[in-house]
Order: sequence, then C-alpha cells, then structure tokens
Amino acid sequence: MPIKAYKNKHLGERCFIVATGPSLTIDDLELIKNEYSFGMNSITKLYNSTAWRPTYFGIQDCNVYEKMQNSICSAYNGARNVFVSDAIADKFCVPKCFIQFPYDAVYHDNFLEVDKYFARFSDDCYGIVYDGYSITYSLIQIAVYMGFKEIYLLGADCSYKRGAKNHVVDSGNDDKNEEKNHDKMIVGYQKAKEYADSHGIKIVNCTRGGMLEVYPRMKLEDVLKEKK
Repeated sequence: MPIKAYKNKHLGERCFIVATGPSLTIDDLELIKNEYSFGMNSITKLYNSTAWRPTYFGIQDCNVYEKMQNSICSAYNGARNVFVSDAIADKFCVPKCFIQFPYDAVYHDNFLEVDKYFARFSDDCYGIVYDGYSITYSLIQIAVYMGFKEIYLLGADCSYKRGAKNHVVDSGNDDKNEEKNHDKMIVGYQKAKEYADSHGIKIVNCTRGGMLEVYPRMKLEDVLKEKK
C-alpha cells in the first residue's frame, strides 16, 4: 500500500512515538498497549518481553536495517504497518507489503559544513520526508501526515556519550559520530516544534529523563489519565 493511502488516516487523534533511549522501560510499553503508537529500529528486540506492539513501525537508516533485518522481517512477516525509507528499499530486498517513504538524507550525509546542522519539515510524506538526524524526526512528519494532532514522545532521551549505553536495546550498529547526535537532533526537533506550534499540533515529551527540552514535558501516567 502506498504511503499516500495513510494521509489523514488518524485525523485528530493522538499517538505515541517510542524511541529506544535508555530510560524506556517495559512497564512504559505495557501502559500504552491500547494506544496508537510508532516503534522503530531495535525496539523489535523487546517484543519477547512485552505484550505491547506498536501500531506502526519505522526504519530509515541502511546501516541499522542491515543489523536488524532478520529481527524486523521475522516480526513483520506479511505486515502492512512498516514504514521503510526508499534508501533501504534501494539497497535491500524488502517485503513488498512494507510502506516506502521518499527519504531525503542530504542533511545527514552532508559533512562539508561540519557542526553546522539544519533541517526542514515536510507535511507531505508522499512527496518527501526530510532527515532530521533521527528516525524519530521522520516519524513525527509521518504522524502529522496521518493526521495525528497530539504526539507524545517516549524514550527520546537524546543523550549520547561515546562508550555509554545510549539505547535500551542496541541494534548492533556502531555510530562513530554519536557524540554529535544530540546537537544534530535538537536542530530537527526545533524545526518540528515550529511547524507544530503554527499548525495546532501538540508535541509533548513523556521521556523519563534525558536531554530533550525542546518540547513541554508530561508524565506518561498523567497523559494516560486524559481522555483521548
């Protein structure tokens, strides 16, 4: 199914985008198992420990996909809820049922202007999904395209130290530039906030700790007390 079929599919609803920061817990996942949610990357390695399954799953990085391919294809054999970048589809033989999105990684791959980071935001994911140095950023764009008006981030610690445990479960991909990831990602998150604020979309950070302060914070338990 083309991504165009998902435009405004969840108009006015709320969702949770679950990143893989070290603060994420199995209990957190259990709490949102009845909510619309997006998972990503190495989150499939936690499926044996929880009844939670994301409504949608996304991955865009070829290096991460190479490490996670077996886990992802095993978890999503025949599934029609996996968003995968066209960069991955060009390099690997991905299942035909996966939903490809047009991924512009020019920002991620630009090493000419070192430490000068920038990002754009797309609300037309059929046309383009801009890189913001994180699959989380791309999933925010996809969530907006799907019509979600409340987007809650979980496990988006946005804190990276070389040699430290930077993910709740590791993909096996060795990112030699991970110490720069925080500064890169903040640029993208700020651009997403600008778009959200000007279009009546709420983005809230429910991560337990971490270094992402671009968005207002709420405790996950308090969000879940609110009516959908």
